[in-house]
Amino acid sequence: MDFRLDEEQQALRESVREFAREVVAPTIAEHYEQHTFPYEMVRQMGKMGLFGLPFAEEHGGMGGDYFALCLALEELARVDSSVAITLEAAVSLGAMPIYRFGTEEQKAQWLPKLLSGEALAAFGLTEPGTGSDAGGTRTRAVLDGDEWVINGSKAFITNSGTDITALVTVTAVTGTRPDGGKELSTIIVPSGTPGFTVAPGYSKVGWTASDTHELTFDDCRVPAANLLGERGRGFAQFLRILDEGRIAIAALAVGLAQGCVDESIKYAKERQAFGQPIGNYQAIQFKIADMEMKAHTARLAYYDAAARMLAGEPFKRQAAIAKLHASTVAVDNAREATQIHGGYGFMNEYPVARFWRDSKILEIGEGTSEVQRMIIARDLGM
Repeated sequence: MDFRLDEEQQALRESVREFAREVVAPTIAEHYEQHTFPYEMVRQMGKMGLFGLPFAEEHGGMGGDYFALCLALEELARVDSSVAITLEAAVSLGAMPIYRFGTEEQKAQWLPKLLSGEALAAFGLTEPGTGSDAGGTRTRAVLDGDEWVINGSKAFITNSGTDITALVTVTAVTGTRPDGGKELSTIIVPSGTPGFTVAPGYSKVGWTASDTHELTFDDCRVPAANLLGERGRGFAQFLRILDEGRIAIAALAVGLAQGCVDESIKYAKERQAFGQPIGNYQAIQFKIADMEMKAHTARLAYYDAAARMLAGEPFKRQAAIAKLHASTVAVDNAREATQIHGGYGFMNEYPVARFWRDSKILEIGEGTSEVQRMIIARDLGM
């Protein structure tokens, strides 16, 4: 098995790395301090084709694959996670459901703007009282003539309230299954629809330059044609989307972990203590060596999951392993990088302070570490 990148993949990685270092790195700290969304960076990523990476050219995409998206996410997160999660959520949670399950009319209406980065889409799954229990969805949608009437709320929804957000795909209870369980479906709700309210942005510990809101739906009416995919298949649809998304989040986590290595090496060569660079001390060398080992093994895990997915093989367990391991590594490396930087690691002027704050959510979003362990155990037949 060869995990080396081909020329095209290498070129993509290098171009995104250059963008992250030359465009994102110099100004992202200001966005974090001011809690502002980096619209100009998003526009530039759109021009680079990053939002269209894993989509077919016939729909306005770049004709690449999901692994190409993961490579881009890793390089972005190596410098900043807010920009990386904006891309990840826009592609895997925003555009991908329409691409996977939408009608030709829905694809024609929404994908061109989403794949060019001109507009963003969000995925409304999590609710205030359910968290990891997606099956406990309380938001309801009732078919009234040729319209769905939606009532309920969603929480922690990325890309849901920007000036360029075009829609949110909402999971809702649309009836009762023959076995008595909830019938879940997904429905497209365009931004600005009456009855659809976006709350003010959250005050977050990390990812402060990304867009996250609570959403409420109060007798929100959309056309019946806005049903995404088959009625009652919403649960199966979002499970597929989340399985794929976990590989992308693993790639993002690897980027953050590798960024911690980069910054630690740089600092260890510059910082003097007791008459020499701290990088000369074995204690620091061993910390950084362990950090590199963890980033490397986490990278191999998401490479493997992505390869299985693209080969059409089962990948649920591998995606969960990659997400669980990479998010753990990201938290570990962020803690160690902060320790290596000492007091300066606690100062916002150093990237590792941002990495430290950004890392924890990776063990929570798109399935907590506990949920990943449940998935792995169940797939093992337990």
